[in-house]
Formats: sequence, structure tokens, C-alpha cells
Amino acid sequence: MAKYRDDAFRKSDDITIRQAVEKLLDAYRLRRKFDETSIISAWPQLIGSAIANRTQQIYIRDKKLYVKVESAVIKHELAIMRRQIIGRVNEHVGQVVVEEFIIL
Repeated sequence: MAKYRDDAFRKSDDITIRQAVEKLLDAYRLRRKFDETSIISAWPQLIGSAIANRTQQIYIRDKKLYVKVESAVIKHELAIMRRQIIGRVNEHVGQVVVEEFIIL
């Protein structure tokens, strides 16, 4: 019995579901909003649950990531990690979505 392989049955002009979704997001200009939503939903994984649990509000506007936290200690910690956080966030989506990080 021959091994089953998707590549053997795929036509040269077929695309994967991922590629189709990527094209759809770009065609309807939804890419930026999709990436922003992805960042917000992944916040606990990107920053850690200890800080994420103390995050009161998070949103992105004009390439600025706004985060409101309840503790002065957490604000200080986030300020120290500002560049790292921007890097993690942009790495998560694979492009530059956030250029500034503002702590409220």
C-alpha cells in the first residue's frame, strides 16, 4: 500500500487554507485588525500570567500599544521591559504592528 501524501494529490495551482486566509485578510484590508486582535488575545502568553492578570485594559491605536495596570510596581516592571515587549508583540504577528508601548 502506498503512503498517503497530500502533495501527491495537490494541483500546482492549489493553495493551503492558511494561504487562502492570508489572501482574504489582505484583499479585504483586515490584516491590521486581525493582527491587533491576535496580540490582545495572546497577551498572557506574551507577557506572562502574573502581569496579564493585573492588566486592566489593553488596546492598540495608531501603532501604539496601550496597557493599563493596577500596580505601580507592575508599571515600573513594564517600563523596564518596554523594548522587549514591543519585540515580542511584533514577533508574534510576524510584522511591525506596534511601534510604541504606553503604560496607563
